[in-house]
Amino acid sequence: MNKKWFILTIVLLVFLFTAVAFSDQTLTNVSGESIAFTDEELGTIAISPEREFEGITINITVNEGGPKGGIAGPLYEWRDVWEKLTGAKLNIVEIPYAAHYQKAMTDLMTGTGQFDGFFIGSDWMGELIAGDYIIPIDDYMKDPRFPKWDPDSLPPSIKNLYTWGDKWYGALNDSDGQILYYRKDILTNPEHKAKFKEKYGYEYNVPPKTWDELYDISEFFNGWDWNGDGEADSGIVMHLKVGAQGMYHYASLSAPFCILPGEKVDKYHNVYWFDPEDMTPLINGEGYIKALEFQLKLAKTGPDAQVAWSLGEAWDYFLRGKAIFTFSWGDVGSLVQDEARSKIKGKLGCSILPGTMEVFDRSQNTFVKLDAPNVWGNTTGGSWHGVISSLSKNPEVVYHLLAFHATNKISFWNACRGWTGVDPGVSFHFLPPHGTASLEDYIANGFNPDDAKEYLQGYYDNFFAPNIAPYLRIPGGNEYWVALDRHLSEAYTGQVNAREALNRTARDWEDVTNRIGREDQIKSYQEAIGYTP
Repeated sequence: MNKKWFILTIVLLVFLFTAVAFSDQTLTNVSGESIAFTDEELGTIAISPEREFEGITINITVNEGGPKGGIAGPLYEWRDVWEKLTGAKLNIVEIPYAAHYQKAMTDLMTGTGQFDGFFIGSDWMGELIAGDYIIPIDDYMKDPRFPKWDPDSLPPSIKNLYTWGDKWYGALNDSDGQILYYRKDILTNPEHKAKFKEKYGYEYNVPPKTWDELYDISEFFNGWDWNGDGEADSGIVMHLKVGAQGMYHYASLSAPFCILPGEKVDKYHNVYWFDPEDMTPLINGEGYIKALEFQLKLAKTGPDAQVAWSLGEAWDYFLRGKAIFTFSWGDVGSLVQDEARSKIKGKLGCSILPGTMEVFDRSQNTFVKLDAPNVWGNTTGGSWHGVISSLSKNPEVVYHLLAFHATNKISFWNACRGWTGVDPGVSFHFLPPHGTASLEDYIANGFNPDDAKEYLQGYYDNFFAPNIAPYLRIPGGNEYWVALDRHLSEAYTGQVNAREALNRTARDWEDVTNRIGREDQIKSYQEAIGYTP
C-alpha cells in the first residue's frame, strides 16, 4: 500500500511540475487581442513572482510615429504587457526620422547616456561598431531567463544586418526589402492584354520580367480610368520626398543596371557603392546614370504629386486602387488587407523586382547584353531593430524588451499588421515548403489567402535570391545616404539632370570618405561586402 501511494505521489508531482513548467500565460495587448505563451517562451524573469526589474525605467529611441506608427507602434502595443511581466517601465522616445541618427550619435559620442537603447536603421551599424557604442547580445541569447527567439529563422541576407563578424548586436524585429506590388486582377484582364499587344507589339508578362517591360505597362495604363471610378488613374506610384526614405526607390531599381554578377566579390563584380580597392564612388557611373534617367521617365507614368509624397501618401494611393504598380516594403502587402484603408484586398500580385537585359561592365567600360534578365534581390531599407547602448546601466532590461518583441508570436502578430512597420522575412513567417507558418494563420489575421500566397512568395524569392544587392553599413553610412537622398531630390524636382545629380553625390561621398579617413574606410568597406584584396 505504501509503495502504491509512493508511486501515485511521484506521478502527481511529475504532473504538477510539468503543468507548471509548461503552463500558458495569456497576454493581451492594447488592441485587446490575446496570445498564449509558455513559460519557456517568456523566460524565467517574466514568470518569477519576484520582479527582478522592479523600479527600473529604460529610455528607448524610435522613429516618430505614435501608437499606430511604423516601428514605434509595436512598442506602445505591447508596453503594458511587458511592464507587468517585468516590473520595469519603458519610456518610448520618439524622434523624427530625419533627426534620429544624429540625436542618437550625439548621445553616444558625448557619453551622455540619456538613452538605453535605440531602434536603429541597419546602415547605422558600421558607425556604432567602430565607436564601440553598442554591445553584443550573444550571451543573453543563450540565457533561459530571457524570452526565447530563434536566430536561425533569419535568412542570411537579413542576418547580415543584425550581426557584425560572428557576433549578434540586434534582436529580430523588422525585415526590410523592396518587392514589386501590382494589380493582378487588372494585368490578367484579357481585354487589357489584347489592347496592350495591339499598341506595343508584344504580350506582356505577369509579373513583368524587366524594367523596360514594366515601363511599357505603366505607360499603357497611365492617364485613363481603368478602375472605373470616373477619374484618370496611374501606371505607378513612388514615394520620392526628400528626407522621407525616397532614395531607397532608386537603390532598389538601379541595382540591375549597375551590378555585374559574378562568382565572387571583386573589383568589378557584385559591387555597388564604391570601388573596393580605393573607395572611389561608383554612384556617378554610366549604369547609375542610366538607372536614374529611367526612373525619371518611369515617374512620368505616375502622379505628379509623388515627388513630395512620403511613404503613407504613396501607399494610400496604391491602396485606393489608383496605380497598377508600386515597389516598396512589406508594409504594403499587409496594409492591403485592411479594408478600412484598402480597396484592393484579394487583387494583389507580388514578385521580386524586375531585371535588365544589359548591365554596365566597368572592366570593359561599356554596357553588355545579357541572355536573361539581371535580377537582384535586396535588403533595401532600415530593417529597423533594437540595439543596446554601451552606456546603459540596465542592459539586461533592454535586452529583455528586445527579445520579447523577437519571440515568434509577437513577431508574427506584428508582421501581419501593416501599421506596425514590422515586415515578414523569417522562416516562421513563410508558408511551406519555405517556412512553418500556415495559410490558416494568415487568414485568422485578416489576410485574403491568395494575397498571402503572392506576398510571402514574393518576399521569399527576394530574400533568398541568388544575387543580393550589397548593403551599405560602414562608418558614415547614414551620411552617404543623406547625400544621395538630397541630390536625387534635385533630379526628381527638375533642378538638375541625372548626371549632375549623381556627380554631386559622388563629390559629397568623397568628402565624407576623406573626413573619416580613406584607409580606414577601405578596410571597413572591404569587410562589409566580403571583398578579399
